[in-house]
Amino acid sequence: MVGSIPLTIIVTTFQEEQTLPRALDALLAQPLPERSEVLVVGPDDATAAVAARYAALDARIRHLRDKGQGKPAALNLAFAEARGEFAVLTDGDVYLGPGALLELLAPFRDIHVGAVSGRPHSLNPRDNMLGYWSHLLVEQAHQLRLFKARRGEYCECSGYLYAVRRSLVQPIPEDTLVEDGIVSFQVWKQGCCIAYAPEAAVYCRFPATWADWLRQKVRTTAGYQQPYFRKAPRVRSLREEMVQGTRRALQFARTPREFLWSLALLPARLYVWLYSAWRLWRSRSGKGLWQRVESTKRVE
Repeated sequence: MVGSIPLTIIVTTFQEEQTLPRALDALLAQPLPERSEVLVVGPDDATAAVAARYAALDARIRHLRDKGQGKPAALNLAFAEARGEFAVLTDGDVYLGPGALLELLAPFRDIHVGAVSGRPHSLNPRDNMLGYWSHLLVEQAHQLRLFKARRGEYCECSGYLYAVRRSLVQPIPEDTLVEDGIVSFQVWKQGCCIAYAPEAAVYCRFPATWADWLRQKVRTTAGYQQPYFRKAPRVRSLREEMVQGTRRALQFARTPREFLWSLALLPARLYVWLYSAWRLWRSRSGKGLWQRVESTKRVE
């Protein structure tokens, strides 16, 4: 590959000037390969200003201004510009833990590995219901990825942090609601494994209001009901959530109050499944389901 380098890190962001510096500081603190690049992709002036400030200090950082047509379109632009053999994808409102990058890239020593998922950790306090739900759901996702990866079964990468062999990535449909699921399925269809690096920590703030929680969960749940996943191995389903998910949620609780919050998650998730199916049927393409979640954009 002419002009290729070992690694491209893609940071997609939009009006996250409060959290983007923290994300970039955490990235630059990682032991990056000597020849690597960091592409900060965003359509807004605030992103451009932050990227320019960092680029003046580190020549590996470059800003790409996308057209503001959504994250899938921004990623397509980034992949077209990327020169790395491997690409690491993350967001401007999260940040990596120490050593996360080395842990994330280590499984690629196996030539059969096409993508590797990192492990999200919740920054939300556990002392309220939505914060508790965030800890519960990331733990359930962690256990599922561990189980699937150990058995060599299909599991999806977390969009908060994952890495992929760039040659395996095809153009991402710009109406998809879950671009991380699309890339994961692309890798799997080409006969490659998806690994999990639980020590590759990425710290995320999850929705702190009911409206934001609903926006986020409806989008992702509807995304996996889009036609792109009709032939994909089924990782999540309403039945699985109602049966196994409820059992795991109740076991996760430490106190009577958390036990009640676990019970409350059951009707909330049922509502999300039914509402997302209705919204997807009504819009046909999922248009309007990708909405900004403001409470995840704060630094505290």
